[in-house]
Amino acid sequence: MEEKKYLKWYNKVGYGSGDIAGNVVYAFLSSFVMIYLTNTVGLSAGIVGTLIAVSKLFDGVTDVFFGSMIDKTKSKMGKARPWMLYGYIGCAVTLVAIYAIPANLGQFAQYAWFFIAYTLLNAVFYTANNIAYSALTALVTKNSKERVEMGSYRFIFAFSTALLIQSVTIKFVSVLGGGAAAWRTVAIIYAVIGLIVNTISVFSVKELPEEELNESGDGADEKYSLVEAAKLLFSNKYYIMICVTYILQQVYTAMLNMGIYYMTYVLLNENLYPVFSWAINIPLIIALIITPMLVAKWKGIYKLNVVGYTLGTIGRALVVVAAYLGSVPLMLVFTGIAAFGMGPWQGDMNAVIANCSEYTYLTKHKRVDGTMYSCTSLGVKLGGGLGIAITGWLLEFSGFNGTVATQPASCIRMLYFMYLWLPMIISLIMTLIMSRMNVEKANDDIRNRKLPLK
Repeated sequence: MEEKKYLKWYNKVGYGSGDIAGNVVYAFLSSFVMIYLTNTVGLSAGIVGTLIAVSKLFDGVTDVFFGSMIDKTKSKMGKARPWMLYGYIGCAVTLVAIYAIPANLGQFAQYAWFFIAYTLLNAVFYTANNIAYSALTALVTKNSKERVEMGSYRFIFAFSTALLIQSVTIKFVSVLGGGAAAWRTVAIIYAVIGLIVNTISVFSVKELPEEELNESGDGADEKYSLVEAAKLLFSNKYYIMICVTYILQQVYTAMLNMGIYYMTYVLLNENLYPVFSWAINIPLIIALIITPMLVAKWKGIYKLNVVGYTLGTIGRALVVVAAYLGSVPLMLVFTGIAAFGMGPWQGDMNAVIANCSEYTYLTKHKRVDGTMYSCTSLGVKLGGGLGIAITGWLLEFSGFNGTVATQPASCIRMLYFMYLWLPMIISLIMTLIMSRMNVEKANDDIRNRKLPLK
Protein backbone atom coordinates (compact mmCIF):
# COMPACT_ATOMS: atom_id res chain seq x y z
CA MET A 1 0.00 0.00 0.00
CA GLU A 2 1.29 3.45 -0.94
CA GLU A 3 2.30 5.65 2.00
CA LYS A 4 0.18 8.69 2.83
CA LYS A 5 1.59 11.96 1.48
CA TYR A 6 1.86 14.93 3.81
CA LEU A 7 3.82 17.59 1.90
CA LYS A 8 3.52 19.69 -1.24
CA TRP A 9 6.57 20.56 -3.33
CA TYR A 10 6.73 24.05 -1.83
CA ASN A 11 6.81 22.62 1.70
CA LYS A 12 9.88 20.55 0.79
CA VAL A 13 11.60 23.46 -0.95
CA GLY A 14 10.76 25.82 1.91
CA TYR A 15 12.10 23.37 4.46
CA GLY A 16 15.25 22.77 2.42
CA SER A 17 15.96 26.49 2.14
CA GLY A 18 16.60 26.51 5.89
CA ASP A 19 20.07 25.17 5.19
CA ILE A 20 20.90 28.39 3.38
CA ALA A 21 20.64 29.97 6.82
CA GLY A 22 22.59 27.16 8.43
CA ASN A 23 25.44 27.41 5.97
CA VAL A 24 25.90 31.15 5.95
CA VAL A 25 26.96 30.37 9.51
CA TYR A 26 28.65 26.99 9.16
CA ALA A 27 30.35 27.27 5.75
CA PHE A 28 31.56 30.79 6.48
CA LEU A 29 32.90 29.74 9.87
CA SER A 30 34.48 26.42 8.90
CA SER A 31 36.05 27.70 5.68
CA PHE A 32 37.44 31.05 6.76
CA VAL A 33 37.57 31.55 10.53
CA MET A 34 41.09 30.13 10.89
CA ILE A 35 42.63 32.16 8.08
CA TYR A 36 40.83 35.28 9.37
CA LEU A 37 42.20 34.75 12.87
CA THR A 38 45.76 33.89 11.79
CA ASN A 39 46.30 36.20 8.82
CA THR A 40 44.10 39.21 9.74
CA VAL A 41 43.81 39.31 13.54
CA GLY A 42 47.29 37.80 14.01
CA LEU A 43 46.41 35.09 16.52
CA SER A 44 48.27 31.81 16.96
CA ALA A 45 46.78 28.85 15.05
CA GLY A 46 47.74 26.50 17.88
CA ILE A 47 46.10 28.57 20.62
CA VAL A 48 42.97 29.05 18.51
CA GLY A 49 42.82 25.30 17.94
CA THR A 50 43.10 24.67 21.68
CA LEU A 51 40.35 27.19 22.48
CA ILE A 52 38.05 25.50 19.96
CA ALA A 53 38.81 22.10 21.47
CA VAL A 54 38.03 23.37 24.99
CA SER A 55 34.81 24.92 23.68
CA LYS A 56 33.72 21.49 22.44
CA LEU A 57 33.52 20.26 26.06
CA PHE A 58 30.23 22.15 26.40
CA ASP A 59 28.68 20.77 23.23
CA GLY A 60 27.79 17.21 24.17
CA VAL A 61 25.74 18.31 27.18
CA THR A 62 23.87 21.06 25.34
CA ASP A 63 23.02 18.79 22.40
CA VAL A 64 21.18 16.28 24.57
CA PHE A 65 19.67 19.12 26.65
CA PHE A 66 18.17 20.98 23.70
CA GLY A 67 17.05 17.74 22.05
CA SER A 68 15.22 16.80 25.24
CA MET A 69 13.72 20.29 25.54
CA ILE A 70 12.40 20.09 21.97
CA ASP A 71 10.74 16.75 22.71
CA LYS A 72 9.00 18.27 25.76
CA THR A 73 7.97 21.54 24.11
CA LYS A 74 4.26 22.16 23.52
CA SER A 75 3.27 25.30 21.63
CA LYS A 76 1.00 26.51 18.84
CA MET A 77 4.00 26.28 16.51
CA GLY A 78 4.79 22.73 17.59
CA LYS A 79 7.84 21.23 19.26
CA ALA A 80 10.74 22.21 17.02
CA ARG A 81 9.80 25.33 15.07
CA PRO A 82 10.01 27.79 18.02
CA TRP A 83 13.57 26.67 18.79
CA MET A 84 14.55 26.92 15.13
CA LEU A 85 13.09 30.42 14.84
CA TYR A 86 14.47 32.05 17.97
CA GLY A 87 17.75 30.15 18.11
CA TYR A 88 18.89 31.72 14.87
CA ILE A 89 18.77 35.25 16.27
CA GLY A 90 21.60 34.29 18.60
CA CYS A 91 23.43 32.60 15.70
CA ALA A 92 23.39 35.84 13.71
CA VAL A 93 24.65 37.98 16.60
CA THR A 94 27.48 35.65 17.62
CA LEU A 95 28.59 35.06 14.02
CA VAL A 96 29.12 38.80 13.61
CA ALA A 97 30.90 38.94 16.97
CA ILE A 98 33.43 36.31 15.89
CA TYR A 99 34.37 38.36 12.83
CA ALA A 100 34.37 41.65 14.75
CA ILE A 101 37.23 41.15 17.20
CA PRO A 102 38.41 44.69 18.11
CA ALA A 103 41.94 45.42 16.94
CA ASN A 104 42.62 47.68 19.95
CA LEU A 105 42.13 44.88 22.48
CA GLY A 106 45.10 43.15 24.04
CA GLN A 107 45.85 39.72 22.62
CA PHE A 108 44.57 37.91 25.71
CA ALA A 109 41.28 39.81 25.44
CA GLN A 110 41.06 38.95 21.74
CA TYR A 111 41.40 35.26 22.53
CA ALA A 112 38.73 35.60 25.26
CA TRP A 113 36.39 37.47 22.89
CA PHE A 114 36.72 34.73 20.28
CA PHE A 115 36.27 31.92 22.81
CA ILE A 116 33.10 33.39 24.34
CA ALA A 117 31.49 34.22 20.99
CA TYR A 118 32.44 30.87 19.45
CA THR A 119 31.17 28.89 22.44
CA LEU A 120 27.83 30.74 22.56
CA LEU A 121 27.35 30.26 18.83
CA ASN A 122 28.10 26.55 18.82
CA ALA A 123 27.04 25.28 22.24
CA VAL A 124 23.83 27.32 22.57
CA PHE A 125 22.31 29.05 19.56
CA TYR A 126 23.41 26.81 16.67
CA THR A 127 22.54 23.76 18.76
CA ALA A 128 18.97 24.91 19.40
CA ASN A 129 18.44 25.95 15.79
CA ASN A 130 20.05 22.96 14.06
CA ILE A 131 18.57 20.17 16.19
CA ALA A 132 15.12 21.69 15.76
CA TYR A 133 15.62 22.05 12.01
CA SER A 134 16.78 18.45 11.63
CA ALA A 135 14.00 17.08 13.87
CA LEU A 136 11.36 18.59 11.60
CA THR A 137 12.06 15.74 9.16
CA ALA A 138 10.36 13.35 11.59
CA LEU A 139 7.72 15.83 12.81
CA VAL A 140 6.13 17.11 9.59
CA THR A 141 5.74 13.79 7.72
CA LYS A 142 5.65 10.05 8.38
CA ASN A 143 6.29 9.23 4.72
CA SER A 144 9.77 7.72 4.26
CA LYS A 145 10.02 8.91 0.64
CA GLU A 146 9.17 12.47 1.66
CA ARG A 147 11.81 12.33 4.38
CA VAL A 148 14.46 11.39 1.81
CA GLU A 149 13.23 14.18 -0.48
CA MET A 150 13.39 16.68 2.39
CA GLY A 151 16.98 15.64 3.05
CA SER A 152 17.86 15.99 -0.63
CA TYR A 153 16.31 19.45 -0.90
CA ARG A 154 18.01 20.45 2.33
CA PHE A 155 21.49 19.47 1.26
CA ILE A 156 21.09 20.81 -2.28
CA PHE A 157 20.59 24.20 -0.62
CA ALA A 158 23.38 23.47 1.87
CA PHE A 159 26.04 22.64 -0.70
CA SER A 160 24.88 25.36 -3.09
CA THR A 161 25.26 27.89 -0.29
CA ALA A 162 28.64 26.47 0.74
CA LEU A 163 29.77 26.63 -2.90
CA LEU A 164 28.68 30.25 -3.21
CA ILE A 165 30.32 31.31 0.05
CA GLN A 166 33.57 29.49 -0.73
CA SER A 167 33.58 30.99 -4.22
CA VAL A 168 32.91 34.64 -3.42
CA THR A 169 34.03 35.37 0.15
CA ILE A 170 37.74 36.00 -0.47
CA LYS A 171 36.91 38.24 -3.43
CA PHE A 172 34.11 39.90 -1.46
CA VAL A 173 36.49 40.75 1.38
CA SER A 174 39.03 42.09 -1.10
CA VAL A 175 36.45 44.30 -2.87
CA LEU A 176 35.47 45.76 0.50
CA GLY A 177 39.06 46.80 1.08
CA GLY A 178 40.39 43.77 2.95
CA GLY A 179 41.32 43.72 6.61
CA ALA A 180 39.21 43.33 9.73
CA ALA A 181 36.53 45.84 8.73
CA ALA A 182 35.83 43.98 5.50
CA TRP A 183 35.47 40.64 7.29
CA ARG A 184 33.05 42.25 9.76
CA THR A 185 30.91 43.71 6.96
CA VAL A 186 30.73 40.37 5.15
CA ALA A 187 29.67 38.67 8.41
CA ILE A 188 26.87 41.19 8.93
CA ILE A 189 25.57 40.67 5.38
CA TYR A 190 25.62 36.89 5.75
CA ALA A 191 23.89 37.07 9.15
CA VAL A 192 21.04 39.22 7.81
CA ILE A 193 20.52 36.86 4.84
CA GLY A 194 20.44 33.93 7.25
CA LEU A 195 17.84 35.56 9.51
CA ILE A 196 15.49 36.20 6.60
CA VAL A 197 15.77 32.74 5.05
CA ASN A 198 15.54 30.91 8.39
CA THR A 199 12.26 32.69 9.17
CA ILE A 200 10.83 31.76 5.76
CA SER A 201 11.82 28.12 6.30
CA VAL A 202 10.20 27.97 9.75
CA PHE A 203 6.82 29.03 8.39
CA SER A 204 6.97 26.87 5.24
CA VAL A 205 6.01 23.67 7.09
CA LYS A 206 3.62 22.65 9.85
CA GLU A 207 4.24 19.95 12.43
CA LEU A 208 1.86 17.01 12.68
CA PRO A 209 -0.30 16.65 15.82
CA GLU A 210 1.21 14.42 18.49
CA GLU A 211 -1.69 12.00 18.29
CA GLU A 212 -0.97 11.42 14.60
CA LEU A 213 2.75 10.91 15.21
CA ASN A 214 1.90 8.30 17.86
CA GLU A 215 -1.15 6.81 16.19
CA SER A 216 0.20 3.26 16.47
CA GLY A 217 -1.49 3.27 19.86
CA ASP A 218 1.08 1.18 21.71
CA GLY A 219 1.08 3.50 24.70
CA ALA A 220 4.46 5.05 24.19
CA ASP A 221 5.51 7.06 27.22
CA GLU A 222 7.33 10.31 26.44
CA LYS A 223 8.12 11.29 30.05
CA TYR A 224 11.82 10.98 30.67
CA SER A 225 14.60 12.95 32.31
CA LEU A 226 17.74 14.33 30.65
CA VAL A 227 19.75 11.40 32.02
CA GLU A 228 17.17 8.94 30.72
CA ALA A 229 17.25 10.65 27.33
CA ALA A 230 21.02 10.18 27.17
CA LYS A 231 20.63 6.52 28.12
CA LEU A 232 18.04 6.04 25.38
CA LEU A 233 20.40 7.53 22.82
CA PHE A 234 23.52 5.63 23.77
CA SER A 235 21.71 2.32 24.13
CA ASN A 236 20.94 2.62 20.41
CA LYS A 237 23.98 1.32 18.53
CA TYR A 238 22.82 2.98 15.32
CA TYR A 239 22.75 6.39 17.02
CA ILE A 240 26.38 5.88 18.03
CA MET A 241 27.31 4.85 14.47
CA ILE A 242 25.56 7.92 13.03
CA CYS A 243 27.24 10.21 15.58
CA VAL A 244 30.70 8.85 14.80
CA THR A 245 30.06 9.01 11.06
CA TYR A 246 28.75 12.57 11.29
CA ILE A 247 31.72 13.69 13.39
CA LEU A 248 34.17 12.09 10.96
CA GLN A 249 32.33 13.63 8.03
CA GLN A 250 32.67 17.10 9.53
CA VAL A 251 36.38 16.58 10.27
CA TYR A 252 36.72 15.45 6.64
CA THR A 253 34.95 18.61 5.45
CA ALA A 254 37.08 20.78 7.72
CA MET A 255 40.24 19.32 6.17
CA LEU A 256 38.95 20.12 2.66
CA ASN A 257 37.93 23.61 3.80
CA MET A 258 41.50 24.19 4.87
CA GLY A 259 42.35 23.77 1.20
CA ILE A 260 42.69 27.56 1.16
CA TYR A 261 46.11 27.01 2.80
CA TYR A 262 47.02 24.23 0.34
CA MET A 263 46.10 26.37 -2.66
CA THR A 264 47.94 29.42 -1.30
CA TYR A 265 51.19 27.82 -0.16
CA VAL A 266 51.49 24.56 -2.18
CA LEU A 267 49.79 25.32 -5.49
CA LEU A 268 50.71 29.02 -5.08
CA ASN A 269 47.32 30.19 -6.32
CA GLU A 270 44.61 30.99 -3.75
CA ASN A 271 42.14 31.49 -6.64
CA LEU A 272 42.12 27.70 -7.11
CA TYR A 273 40.18 27.33 -3.86
CA PRO A 274 36.83 28.32 -5.45
CA VAL A 275 37.60 25.99 -8.39
CA PHE A 276 38.03 23.02 -6.05
CA SER A 277 34.86 24.10 -4.24
CA TRP A 278 33.01 23.76 -7.54
CA ALA A 279 34.58 20.34 -8.09
CA ILE A 280 33.24 19.23 -4.70
CA ASN A 281 29.83 20.85 -4.55
CA ILE A 282 28.50 20.47 -8.10
CA PRO A 283 28.83 16.63 -8.09
CA LEU A 284 27.33 16.60 -4.58
CA ILE A 285 24.33 18.59 -5.79
CA ILE A 286 23.87 16.28 -8.80
CA ALA A 287 24.01 13.25 -6.50
CA LEU A 288 21.45 14.82 -4.18
CA ILE A 289 19.06 15.46 -7.08
CA ILE A 290 19.06 11.78 -8.07
CA THR A 291 19.20 10.32 -4.54
CA PRO A 292 15.39 9.89 -4.12
CA MET A 293 15.28 8.03 -7.46
CA LEU A 294 18.21 5.81 -6.46
CA VAL A 295 16.64 5.01 -3.08
CA ALA A 296 13.43 3.96 -4.83
CA LYS A 297 15.29 1.92 -7.45
CA TRP A 298 17.47 0.15 -4.90
CA LYS A 299 14.51 -0.26 -2.53
CA GLY A 300 16.34 1.17 0.44
CA ILE A 301 19.11 3.35 1.78
CA TYR A 302 21.74 0.98 3.19
CA LYS A 303 23.25 -0.45 -0.01
CA LEU A 304 23.26 2.94 -1.72
CA ASN A 305 25.27 4.50 1.12
CA VAL A 306 27.83 1.68 1.24
CA VAL A 307 28.41 1.69 -2.52
CA GLY A 308 28.51 5.49 -2.60
CA TYR A 309 31.14 5.80 0.12
CA THR A 310 33.23 3.03 -1.43
CA LEU A 311 33.33 5.11 -4.62
CA GLY A 312 34.12 8.18 -2.54
CA THR A 313 37.09 6.50 -0.88
CA ILE A 314 38.49 5.34 -4.23
CA GLY A 315 38.09 8.89 -5.53
CA ARG A 316 40.02 10.40 -2.63
CA ALA A 317 42.83 7.84 -3.07
CA LEU A 318 43.13 8.90 -6.71
CA VAL A 319 43.25 12.58 -5.65
CA VAL A 320 46.39 11.71 -3.66
CA VAL A 321 47.94 10.02 -6.70
CA ALA A 322 47.08 12.98 -8.96
CA ALA A 323 48.57 15.45 -6.47
CA TYR A 324 51.92 13.66 -6.39
CA LEU A 325 51.84 13.52 -10.19
CA GLY A 326 51.46 17.30 -10.13
CA SER A 327 48.24 17.29 -12.16
CA VAL A 328 45.66 19.83 -10.95
CA PRO A 329 43.12 18.79 -13.67
CA LEU A 330 43.24 15.16 -12.52
CA MET A 331 42.91 16.30 -8.90
CA LEU A 332 39.74 18.17 -9.85
CA VAL A 333 38.28 15.17 -11.72
CA PHE A 334 38.90 12.71 -8.87
CA THR A 335 37.70 15.26 -6.31
CA GLY A 336 34.41 15.37 -8.23
CA ILE A 337 34.14 11.57 -8.36
CA ALA A 338 34.71 11.32 -4.60
CA ALA A 339 32.12 14.01 -3.89
CA PHE A 340 29.53 12.33 -6.14
CA GLY A 341 29.95 9.04 -4.31
CA MET A 342 29.44 10.68 -0.93
CA GLY A 343 26.35 12.61 -2.07
CA PRO A 344 23.59 10.04 -1.39
CA TRP A 345 24.43 9.88 2.33
CA GLN A 346 23.93 13.62 2.58
CA GLY A 347 20.48 13.31 1.01
CA ASP A 348 19.19 10.30 2.91
CA MET A 349 20.93 10.94 6.24
CA ASN A 350 17.86 12.52 7.88
CA ALA A 351 15.79 9.52 6.80
CA VAL A 352 18.40 7.21 8.37
CA ILE A 353 18.16 9.20 11.63
CA ALA A 354 14.36 8.96 11.49
CA ASN A 355 14.76 5.19 11.13
CA CYS A 356 17.16 5.27 14.06
CA SER A 357 14.54 7.10 16.13
CA GLU A 358 11.99 4.49 15.07
CA TYR A 359 14.38 1.80 16.32
CA THR A 360 14.34 3.35 19.79
CA TYR A 361 10.53 3.65 19.60
CA LEU A 362 10.16 -0.03 18.65
CA THR A 363 12.59 -1.29 21.28
CA LYS A 364 12.12 1.16 24.19
CA HIS A 365 8.60 2.51 23.48
CA LYS A 366 9.83 6.10 23.81
CA ARG A 367 9.31 8.83 21.23
CA VAL A 368 12.60 10.82 21.21
CA ASP A 369 12.68 12.44 17.77
CA GLY A 370 14.15 15.76 18.89
CA THR A 371 16.71 14.13 21.14
CA MET A 372 17.66 11.65 18.40
CA TYR A 373 18.44 14.48 16.00
CA SER A 374 21.00 15.81 18.48
CA CYS A 375 23.48 13.72 16.49
CA THR A 376 23.28 16.25 13.65
CA SER A 377 24.19 19.23 15.81
CA LEU A 378 26.65 17.17 17.84
CA GLY A 379 28.33 15.98 14.65
CA VAL A 380 28.52 19.42 13.06
CA LYS A 381 29.91 21.09 16.17
CA LEU A 382 32.22 18.38 17.48
CA GLY A 383 33.40 17.29 14.05
CA GLY A 384 33.65 20.75 12.55
CA GLY A 385 35.23 22.22 15.68
CA LEU A 386 37.59 19.29 16.09
CA GLY A 387 38.56 19.60 12.43
CA ILE A 388 39.41 23.30 12.81
CA ALA A 389 41.23 22.59 16.08
CA ILE A 390 43.29 19.81 14.49
CA THR A 391 44.12 22.15 11.64
CA GLY A 392 45.34 24.78 14.10
CA TRP A 393 47.46 22.31 16.02
CA LEU A 394 49.02 20.78 12.92
CA LEU A 395 49.75 24.17 11.40
CA GLU A 396 51.38 25.35 14.64
CA PHE A 397 53.37 22.10 14.92
CA SER A 398 54.58 22.46 11.33
CA GLY A 399 55.94 25.96 11.91
CA PHE A 400 53.27 27.89 9.99
CA ASN A 401 53.50 31.70 10.16
CA GLY A 402 50.54 33.64 8.75
CA THR A 403 52.53 36.88 8.49
CA VAL A 404 55.01 35.58 5.87
CA ALA A 405 54.45 34.74 2.21
CA THR A 406 56.62 31.59 2.08
CA GLN A 407 56.21 28.72 4.53
CA PRO A 408 58.96 26.29 5.67
CA ALA A 409 59.28 22.83 4.12
CA SER A 410 57.86 21.25 7.28
CA CYS A 411 54.66 23.23 6.80
CA ILE A 412 54.37 22.25 3.13
CA ARG A 413 54.70 18.57 4.07
CA MET A 414 52.00 19.02 6.69
CA LEU A 415 49.65 20.64 4.17
CA TYR A 416 50.04 17.60 1.92
CA PHE A 417 49.09 15.34 4.85
CA MET A 418 46.13 17.48 5.93
CA TYR A 419 44.58 18.08 2.53
CA LEU A 420 45.37 14.78 0.79
CA TRP A 421 45.98 11.89 3.18
CA LEU A 422 43.65 12.68 6.09
CA PRO A 423 40.48 12.96 3.94
CA MET A 424 41.24 9.60 2.30
CA ILE A 425 41.82 7.86 5.65
CA ILE A 426 38.64 9.35 7.16
CA SER A 427 36.61 8.34 4.10
CA LEU A 428 37.79 4.73 4.46
CA ILE A 429 36.76 4.63 8.12
CA MET A 430 33.32 6.04 7.29
CA THR A 431 32.84 3.39 4.61
CA LEU A 432 33.51 0.65 7.16
CA ILE A 433 30.96 2.16 9.55
CA MET A 434 28.37 2.47 6.77
CA SER A 435 28.71 -1.25 6.10
CA ARG A 436 27.36 -1.91 9.64
CA MET A 437 24.56 0.70 9.63
CA ASN A 438 21.61 -1.33 8.32
CA VAL A 439 18.94 0.11 10.65
CA GLU A 440 16.24 -0.42 8.00
CA LYS A 441 16.65 -4.19 8.22
CA ALA A 442 16.77 -4.10 12.01
CA ASN A 443 13.42 -2.25 12.16
CA ASP A 444 11.83 -4.61 9.64
CA ASP A 445 13.00 -7.61 11.66
CA ILE A 446 11.45 -6.17 14.85
CA ARG A 447 8.14 -5.42 13.14
CA ASN A 448 8.05 -8.89 11.59
CA ARG A 449 8.70 -10.58 14.89
CA LYS A 450 6.51 -8.13 16.82
CA LEU A 451 8.80 -8.71 19.77
CA PRO A 452 11.23 -6.36 21.55
CA LEU A 453 14.82 -6.69 20.37
CA LYS A 454 16.97 -8.35 23.00
